[in-house]
Amino acid sequence: MTEINKIAVMIADDHMLMREGLKQLLELEKDITVVAQAGDGEETIDKAIKYNPHVLLLDINMPKYNGIDVLRRLKDIGINTKIIMLTIHNDKEYLFETIKMGADGYILKDSDADSLIKAIREVYNGRTYIQPSIAKMLVERLNGEDEESDERLQKVKSLTKREYEVLTLIAEGLNNKDIADKLFISEKTVKNHVSSIFKKIGVNDRIQAAIFAFKNNIKKI
Repeated sequence: MTEINKIAVMIADDHMLMREGLKQLLELEKDITVVAQAGDGEETIDKAIKYNPHVLLLDINMPKYNGIDVLRRLKDIGINTKIIMLTIHNDKEYLFETIKMGADGYILKDSDADSLIKAIREVYNGRTYIQPSIAKMLVERLNGEDEESDERLQKVKSLTKREYEVLTLIAEGLNNKDIADKLFISEKTVKNHVSSIFKKIGVNDRIQAAIFAFKNNIKKI
């Protein structure tokens, strides 16, 4: 596989050993190449713009600008790079902020190599990726804070059978094209269903919709 056909990854972490370790790990894969590294938020923004990688592994805690500031800046610029947040269990508060801003994936720093590589490939192919343990952590936090279970139940009940089905597939990380193929309907129809789902359950993006699905135990019919 030539370099041009590989998934170009950038690693942003303030620990050099972490960056080097990830680089060596990722470049064992034939379809992945590391094109840039950064040790702080300011450098991350500059290099992300310069190299325009397919996927950015972004540490939440970094000097100069933290991962949230970097994510916000890159989203404002409109960069096409898919962004996976690298987090630890203690980053719960920051994690909620990044969900609101629409990161493409979430994975724990102490994850195994297979999970990280799967996350990179999933977001590269237009899907979202939330590591199961992170999804569980988020659901527990949301359940602990949210007493409006009746209101949430009404939101679920407001979905049509088809919308419910589409929501389960969003939670699996499928993009509109994948959903269309799976349900034998057009992408335009899927897009209309997704817009209706977002409006009914009160969310702004697919990650929030996936969290809603996890939280309300929405599963395939």
